[in-house]
Amino acid sequence: MPPEGWALVTGSSRGIGAATAEALARDGWPVRVNYREDEEGAREVVARIESEGGRAEAIQGDVAESADLERLLAPGEEGPVLVLVNNAGLRLDGLSPQLGDEEWQRVIDVNLTATFKATRAALGPMLRARFGRIVNVASIVGLRANAGQANYAASKAGTIGLTKTVAVEVARRGVTVNAVAPGLIETALTEEILDGEMAKAIPARRIGRPEEVAACIRFLASEEASYVTGTTLTVDGGLSA
Repeated sequence: MPPEGWALVTGSSRGIGAATAEALARDGWPVRVNYREDEEGAREVVARIESEGGRAEAIQGDVAESADLERLLAPGEEGPVLVLVNNAGLRLDGLSPQLGDEEWQRVIDVNLTATFKATRAALGPMLRARFGRIVNVASIVGLRANAGQANYAASKAGTIGLTKTVAVEVARRGVTVNAVAPGLIETALTEEILDGEMAKAIPARRIGRPEEVAACIRFLASEEASYVTGTTLTVDGGLSA
């Protein structure tokens, strides 16, 4: 059995994050449901977890702010954060010639730099416990081109590289670091770009569900995945095959 501790899922008031928080709670983890603005959504996730007998708390914080990250990762009554899912993400799309410095930097700050800072902060307690699970939510855009998303693609490709490097640094101490790379999933982040024509390009001929990504994260966070580290699991209906 792993030591007692928390699971923190960043950006978990809806979509993949919400589904992941609920999945981890079913495995017995007390979960911190993080939100930046959507307090109502976060409290609804907590209510669903508690209705099934799980433990959870809604916790506000902007992952791009170091002080907020410190608070999100602070030890609680159940111990330190031993499962970290870096899920919070941002898209500010635009073709490269028109992509401004602000759009570039904000996406890098939220999607990549915050992932590194949260990982760095979580590793100390995990290494001392000789147990830890870090799962970073990347994207297939980090593996294959998608016009209009240079900033997003760079942030997700960087996340994959970060995942691999940290994984080999901490593998001998019982800490695993992996990524999932979702394809087209029904979330608020993608609702404006989803349509029937896009689904036709997917071998599975449908858009994915947040619960399908959460199931993969749940496995990577489990004891059964103790020999899986440094990998990126694509969850895309065959789109990147």
